Amino acid sequence: MSEQPEVSQVTVRRAPKYPAFLVVGGALGAIATLILTSLYEVDPAVGFTATFAYFCLFGIPAGLVVGAVLALILDRRSTKRARQVDIEVERGE
Repeated sequence: MSEQPEVSQVTVRRAPKYPAFLVVGGALGAIATLILTSLYEVDPAVGFTATFAYFCLFGIPAGLVVGAVLALILDRRSTKRARQVDIEVERGE
């Protein structure tokens, strides 16, 4: 005896991967901090490395915030473009 498969509807969407956006945002924040630190003259008593490390405390979190906001915007956009798809569920014996 052959049974008919159950038909259900599911939502399919392409959601962004949040960790990737956060890592790239943090890296871009560090690179921007490096560029901005190297543009200005550094105090010889402190040194370049210490100055760069101090300003990374501000640059990296700023990059993380930008990456997170971009991921949230793309996630909101993906929910608007979500599609309903019919699937058939077959029960194995």
